[in-house]
Amino acid sequence: MSFPHLPHLQKKPKYSATRRLLLKCKILKKGEKLLLQEEEDKVVERENALKQNAPPLKLPGLSVQELQELCKDLHRKIDVVDETRYDLEIKVSRNETEIASLNQKVISLKGKMKRPNLKRVKKTTDDMFGAISDPSKLMKSDFKANLKTVKKEEEKKEEVTDWRKNVEAMSGMEGRKKLFNANQ
Repeated sequence: MSFPHLPHLQKKPKYSATRRLLLKCKILKKGEKLLLQEEEDKVVERENALKQNAPPLKLPGLSVQELQELCKDLHRKIDVVDETRYDLEIKVSRNETEIASLNQKVISLKGKMKRPNLKRVKKTTDDMFGAISDPSKLMKSDFKANLKTVKKEEEKKEEVTDWRKNVEAMSGMEGRKKLFNANQ
């Protein structure tokens, strides 16, 4: 709050401009250090996960049979990892589409909400004076009688017939079908 016409009520900053600049620089330096530390932690964590899940291979001295078994084992592990990756991708894509649809709903709700124009209901002077003297008469007046009624048009209904009866008639096979059945 500032009051330009009342100089004695103006809010004075707690810190001087140089002090604020110094604090801002310190905060930025600390944030930079934290970001670098976080990147280093991610690299170390990735290396540990690779060492744990995929130990280095010892290929020298293995026979052909052992190499084939090792390859089959690696293929099984790859399949398991691919299945989990695929499942996670599907979950992520479903969540993204759900988030997008919810965002769309929020946007549509924010933008299109308009208050409808209300129509005045006419009251007679007797109702007005009666409402002043007796508040229960205000509730008793029939507002629904003054509202317009909307008539709905009756929808045309198509006859629903059995489609199997029409198939033979439409195909033109009635006479030929009887001849074919008689020859057998």
